[in-house]
Amino acid sequence: MQLSRYLFIILSSLMILASCTTTSQVSLDYASGLGHVQPGAPEFSTQAFMDRRDQGPNDLGTVRTQIGTPVEHVQMNVPAANAVTNAFGYALEVRGMLTSPSSARFIVTGEVLDLHCKLLVHPYGYARLRVSVLEAATGRVIHSATYEGERQSSAYVPGSGSPVPLLRDLTSGALQDAVDRALDDPAMRARIRSSSGEVSGWQPGMI
Repeated sequence: MQLSRYLFIILSSLMILASCTTTSQVSLDYASGLGHVQPGAPEFSTQAFMDRRDQGPNDLGTVRTQIGTPVEHVQMNVPAANAVTNAFGYALEVRGMLTSPSSARFIVTGEVLDLHCKLLVHPYGYARLRVSVLEAATGRVIHSATYEGERQSSAYVPGSGSPVPLLRDLTSGALQDAVDRALDDPAMRARIRSSSGEVSGWQPGMI
């Protein structure tokens, strides 16, 4: 009898927690500065990425208690595909590589394979992107590869404030790392230089 009452209290508490679940919206930001990236020629534009994640377009993650009960859902204020496309636009601009679609020689596009944050004990953010560089005039794929980024913080102390800003920063950093790896990839840069046997606008020292 005592055990049944104990289980009832636990279940009731879990139901109360579930009913109190809230939703927060965040904006993912790209923040790499010029000193941390490799510049290039203004020959690139972006094309919308496709979201291949098996979840809602704006869903980013869930804050859970240590026993797994969800207490807060984290969503992006724009769909994941838009967030990633925008990040590549900012990253190209920082590198001096962005130009208008009408004058671009190359197009950066791809798929969002994973982009999420989570909190059980350690706050964590992760991004995995399949990035393709196309020849603008023909649509030919010049380079395609998958890039990852992940960031984790120390254990979160319950009651120390909302973990959502930290999760936002970690996921923004993970996305930034994946984008930087894609655009600064020596293999991608080499493919651009040698595409169709032509010499692009790259100059010695740019890579």
